[in-house]
Amino acid sequence: MSSNKIAYTNISSPLGEMIGGATPNGVCFLEWQDRGSVPVILQRVEKRYKCELFESDVDLYLIRLQKELDAYFAGELHQFEVARDTTGTPFEREVWKNLVEIPYGETRSYSQLAACVGRPKGMRAVGRANGANYLSILIPCHRVVEASGGLGGYGGKIWRKRKLLELESGIKPIVAD
Repeated sequence: MSSNKIAYTNISSPLGEMIGGATPNGVCFLEWQDRGSVPVILQRVEKRYKCELFESDVDLYLIRLQKELDAYFAGELHQFEVARDTTGTPFEREVWKNLVEIPYGETRSYSQLAACVGRPKGMRAVGRANGANYLSILIPCHRVVEASGGLGGYGGKIWRKRKLLELESGIKPIVAD
């Protein structure tokens, strides 16, 4: 990440409100608001990125993000095009790169992902890197499941992970209740 300011805004979704932020280079975070209160999320982002945040509803990356998320939830978008601006350790970045390469509608186990990043016994490390992902849905950590087929964990709550996987498997688009 290369900016000391991040624009943020509320992002609407049929699975609950989200909050997203962007630097001048791309979207740098997208989280479910119930993963902590908005002030807690913003404080966590400020600490991680060591920068100032300001609210904006005119940031072009955030406007594009909302449009792409709307199309994703309608079952019309399978690959996000909005620019991303991530920060993380080299290992986290390698895991995230492999997450983005998991095709829409498919899943990988933690062990498969660990093998892809050259650490075949590093399932827990892969799980931690998944948890450090600040770009929910854009970096699709929801596509990682247990070897047994169980859903495993998801910071955005298991019911959402199930809904996202159902959407991507073609069961049905997600509509607001």
